[in-house]
Amino acid sequence: MKNGILTIGFSLLFIFCSKDDEIKNSVIDSSANEIYFPKINADVWETKAVSELNWNEDKLTPLFNFLEEKNTKSFIILHRGKIVIEKYFDHHTSSSLWYWASAGKTLTSTLAGIAQDESFINIDQKVSNYLGENWTSISLAKENLITCKNLLSMTSGLDDSLGENISPQNLKYVADANERWAYHNVYAKMQDVIANAAKTDFTTYFNDKLKNKIGMNGVWRNIGDLNVYWSNSRSMARFGLLIAAKGKWEDTQIVSENFITEATSTSQNINKSYGYLWWLNGKESYHLPQSQNEFMGQLIPNAPKDMFCALGKNDQKIYIVPSKDLVIVRMGEAANDDNFALSSFNNDLWIRINALID
Repeated sequence: MKNGILTIGFSLLFIFCSKDDEIKNSVIDSSANEIYFPKINADVWETKAVSELNWNEDKLTPLFNFLEEKNTKSFIILHRGKIVIEKYFDHHTSSSLWYWASAGKTLTSTLAGIAQDESFINIDQKVSNYLGENWTSISLAKENLITCKNLLSMTSGLDDSLGENISPQNLKYVADANERWAYHNVYAKMQDVIANAAKTDFTTYFNDKLKNKIGMNGVWRNIGDLNVYWSNSRSMARFGLLIAAKGKWEDTQIVSENFITEATSTSQNINKSYGYLWWLNGKESYHLPQSQNEFMGQLIPNAPKDMFCALGKNDQKIYIVPSKDLVIVRMGEAANDDNFALSSFNNDLWIRINALID
């Protein structure tokens, strides 16, 4: 009988110890998977060695040579928030400012999410509710079909062939809202929507609600008819990290997770590779700027299917890959010829990235 009791006792002890080990291991694993956020008011950013991730270090030099050959000024890879690679070229430094071009559209998208979280706007409401009537030159019946969501998803139906100017006389009818996808600068009207609704100017709202809260630097500059963001490369990486963390910075939810999920999912049924000013990989087809053609296949075949990205003129990039816990930033001149957003450089670059990380 005593032997039986001892056996049961040892069995229970083994079970409890095993459970303790499982709990300890789960705590260790959880800690290892935490996202690191650099401090807001300090230039200190923790790093992680390539060897820690078992990446192929011998592929670094070919990657850097390719980046330099393709007119790159900066290149950063974050893994769970920590810098694994940070490289500058052509006299560019960590403090140099460079333009985001259309990659900065995602800043406007994020501000729209924040404004909606704060109940200043509802993206399902018509743009006229915030800008008043006659913000276009089309009939009021057609103008009133255009919602803020149409601006964010590039489905306003307005003519995209009339240049960058988005004054009313340049906003002309082609199709009803939701009937046509076209890459159009009219998205910038969302900046006016946000400013009017929040009763401030767009830059002040951006600085207070996003830039200062995650420690970005940078400035908006008018270039022609566009409001373009300039910053250092780490600021672009900070923004990418915020989005990768589903809108959260440390313990603060800057923009709701629901909005980020919506913004980085297919936003309409025409261009399946487009969210709210974000480009999406891994979809069955895509459209490109200045074209009404549908191309079959995924946007960037060599990149992970779950990747989504901010793409700007002359190859400004923020790639976010949830499955690999990566944020990748590239700033510079055009890799090949001038381009609006997507170029063959994306696919060529991902050949080199895959060689490094796989």
